Amino acid sequence: METQLLKPFRRYEGNPILKREDIPYPCNTVFNAAAVKFKGTYILLLRVEDLSGISHLTLARSDDGYHFEVESKPWIVPAKTGPFEIYERYGVEDPRITPIDGKFYITYTAFGPYGPRVGIGVTEDFEHFERIALITEVDNKDAVLFPEKINGQYVMIDRPGGFGGARGDIWMQFSPDLIHWGRAQVLLAPEPGWASAKLGISTPPVKTEEGWLVLYHGVRTTGAGRLYRIGAMLLELNQPQKIIDFTHHFIFGPEEFYERTGDVPNVVFPCGAIPEEDGTLKMYYGAADTYIALAEAKIDDLIAACRLSRREIRPRKKNY
Repeated sequence: METQLLKPFRRYEGNPILKREDIPYPCNTVFNAAAVKFKGTYILLLRVEDLSGISHLTLARSDDGYHFEVESKPWIVPAKTGPFEIYERYGVEDPRITPIDGKFYITYTAFGPYGPRVGIGVTEDFEHFERIALITEVDNKDAVLFPEKINGQYVMIDRPGGFGGARGDIWMQFSPDLIHWGRAQVLLAPEPGWASAKLGISTPPVKTEEGWLVLYHGVRTTGAGRLYRIGAMLLELNQPQKIIDFTHHFIFGPEEFYERTGDVPNVVFPCGAIPEEDGTLKMYYGAADTYIALAEAKIDDLIAACRLSRREIRPRKKNY
């Protein structure tokens, strides 16, 4: 078997690409960034944790996707007034960006006294941001939108539950207007092995001829704490609630010092992925809740990795 099907991603040699020293104001850490291309510019929407432990979102821009300049002040901060305030009081976290019909919709975790829930907002220029709605109850996070309506409906993948040691499954919901969501159904649940504790969606779906390609994270509880690693799944184009196949092995996990050591060790956590014209996928991920790093893979290799059977990835016993 070719190695790139088991480990298709290659780390950028300049990792980590962003650390707290790169943020032009005092903070504790930077991690879990959404990613998108806008008018030829690479944009990251960074989760930055301030010195009080509250997270906000700050923009960074790049001409090449590797070297980013961070803006001088936060862009999205917890609401101070209005109906969003109580639910964002403890932070806005883990954004994802999805372009739909010329607008850029941002899903994020609103964290407040009653727990985490999903918020959604929109921008057209990455200067002005408008909140639309809080679209789930607690406890819920890790939400991504599909980049187009499917059968006349907006589609979202989210992850209710999974807190306090409880199991977390990946779910899917549908909406006519991005505000009212329903027809919820389970998409993928943990299994014994590398992702036995809980799952969560990582990056917005990428449309391919073979189906929707989506990265997700899986968590395994170990004697040294929780271990976060990455898998991929392929969904039917017109019925995304149907899984064509998914990786029965993790395809990316903590190996380097910046992934192993930090505020939360042994974590790789992508929130953004940008497909390039040459068939490469740039994956931007939080490392140990302390850094932003980058890894790249061929989209065809990721699809092929999804199609590997369990039998193909398990070592075979030798016959002597």
